[in-house]
Amino acid sequence: MTPEHASELTAKVCALAPVIPVLVVDDASKAADLARALVEGGLPALEVTLRTPSALDVIREMAAVEGGVVGAGTLLSPKDVEAAKEAGATFGVCPGATDRILGACEANDLPLLPAAATASEVLRLLDRGYSVQKFFPAEVNGGVPALKAIGAPIPQVKFCPTGGVSLKNAPEYLALSNTLCVGGSWVAPKEMVNSGDWAGITRLAAEAAQLAR
Repeated sequence: MTPEHASELTAKVCALAPVIPVLVVDDASKAADLARALVEGGLPALEVTLRTPSALDVIREMAAVEGGVVGAGTLLSPKDVEAAKEAGATFGVCPGATDRILGACEANDLPLLPAAATASEVLRLLDRGYSVQKFFPAEVNGGVPALKAIGAPIPQVKFCPTGGVSLKNAPEYLALSNTLCVGGSWVAPKEMVNSGDWAGITRLAAEAAQLAR
């Protein structure tokens, strides 16, 4: 897979809803219900971070949920890329970008949303062919003003800002011409997941799905 094709596919993922839930799930037995709640609320693109021992099983469970588009986040090595693809992930997200991870995603036909935090990092990824990127960590790297400033000289790159994004500040990001969607964890609070409050999560998802962009 070429970087250009990968960016085409990740742009389609970003177009599914204004928010991509960033999910840290400890218990795979809750995965399918969580995915159904988010999809029902209007957020079909789901990023399962590889931060728990059960993450790959969570991806497997969610990949079987109708209407869901499941990706793997926190890809840190080629091994992560291969494991995520085998588990059923249809896209990947990285907190940064290295040649090894980019190459592994391209070799395994896994569309990647690589992250950049500075103009130089954005240009390096664009030079390789990635025109859709993750701005991470968004808030600590200047937030909306920084992303707007990057967009002025590099308008051809579109972003999914993640990291410190909330229901309160998401509209400011989504109002930028270089933002396709945002990534956020607020739509699936840990306490709601642990208690199985799927109706509550569906309400939060529906609220997020109505954000203008």
